[in-house]
Amino acid sequence: MLFAAVVFSSCSRGGPGMSLNEARDVVAQADSLWHEGKMYGVDEGDSATLAQAYERLKGLSAFSRQKSEYAHACYHYGKLLRAKDDPVAAMQAFIDATHSHTKDYHILGRIYSNMGDICHLAGVFPLSYDMYELSGEMYLRNGDSLLYYYDLNNMAFELAEQGKKEETFILLDSIAHICNDRNVFLKTLETKAVAFKKTKQNDSTLYYTSLLLAHDYKEPSVLLLRAQAYSFTGKNDSAVYYAKMALVNSPDLYQINNALYILTNEDDTKSIYDIRESAADRSDVQKILSNEQGKLSQAVQLLEQDLARKPDYQWIYAIIGVILFACSCAILYYIWRKRKEHSRILHEIDIKQEQKTQLETNIVAMHSEISQLSEQQQKTHQHLLSNIEAACSTLRNSKDVLSELCWKDYTQMCAITNNLFNKLADSLQEKGLSEREVRLCILVLINCYSDKQMANILLYGENSIRGTKRYVARKLGTSSANMRIYLMELIARTT
Repeated sequence: MLFAAVVFSSCSRGGPGMSLNEARDVVAQADSLWHEGKMYGVDEGDSATLAQAYERLKGLSAFSRQKSEYAHACYHYGKLLRAKDDPVAAMQAFIDATHSHTKDYHILGRIYSNMGDICHLAGVFPLSYDMYELSGEMYLRNGDSLLYYYDLNNMAFELAEQGKKEETFILLDSIAHICNDRNVFLKTLETKAVAFKKTKQNDSTLYYTSLLLAHDYKEPSVLLLRAQAYSFTGKNDSAVYYAKMALVNSPDLYQINNALYILTNEDDTKSIYDIRESAADRSDVQKILSNEQGKLSQAVQLLEQDLARKPDYQWIYAIIGVILFACSCAILYYIWRKRKEHSRILHEIDIKQEQKTQLETNIVAMHSEISQLSEQQQKTHQHLLSNIEAACSTLRNSKDVLSELCWKDYTQMCAITNNLFNKLADSLQEKGLSEREVRLCILVLINCYSDKQMANILLYGENSIRGTKRYVARKLGTSSANMRIYLMELIARTT
């Protein structure tokens, strides 16, 4: 709140000294910077000037044509306040925008999304879900289908945070069957990883984070999810490895706090001094988070109060009293018009209720169809994996696997492997694997040789084969333990 107080002290209510045209110019400049990926008051412009424009337009918004410009001013000012670590004042600016009666649905979508972000950071996931839902409705009204899908994923993420896995996957399946945007797809994978983490299905969390890493999606949140999953399964070395990566790349205090927890409690390589230093760092972060959480809770409370507040119609009653006193005939005419309007509204409500009932029926049917499609996809996927396993089993049962594969002729071996396993050798070569690394992957897939036998076949030292497997697995974006599963999934995906 200190930032807002300082800004407001520089200008009285209504922004004296700033004309309406000047206020509109400030908002236009802020819009222009926004479209360039910059922020007014941070990259360019003065925060006090933006505050004046916000106040100037606020005084005129109710009875003027500046409703859209006022909503934009609220958005830019709220974003600036968030950047300046004042979520309470930011929430008030966003709330003001929702009361502006603007028809600029895109900016309303952005505003409700920011309100959802604040609620999420405060840990109030149901309210965050509601705000993202409102944001999505605004984007739909504006025809922004891609942003709508992002909000559907945000809604699913809030359900995942509450441990509601089934509801989460219903939303995610609806996205998968409609949207083919790569970035949205990656976000849904992250949401699935969170859902499995919340239900303590750590192997599934590791699986989906490995898919994200295979797509070169190495956000700190994904690295931390992977570290936590390894921590929950007792694999401390891997947990520490990914926690360090997350700590280096993350500016988020919540992620830093969780990463430091793992490094403090599970890093066996640290000295007592280093452990104490990590613990002290985490204590400092927790103090900051405690202060942040207090401000975020106040911001959410402000929103809850606004949602619970009843509209104030006293000014309407005053106007009616004046009209009654001035001219009873005009009042009678007014009442007649209102009753007619009321009847029309009731009729429209009935029509909309019927439309809503039909829409709900359609949604239920759509969810049923989505579930059937998802089940069919899973069956098809399992069938592909079974076929791959059967081909491996056939090779394992062969009297001489290496002869079957023409092992000594690398070109012929690749041709046979491509034929049996849907161009697996080509796929591995495209990922930059050498001849020996491709051969290693084929032996791992067939799964009929011990590490010692593979070392003899590939002319590796017996002690180095495990390290080689780990190295190749890292190149593929997986672990040596999951290497065979990864190869089977790679074959199935390219089928």
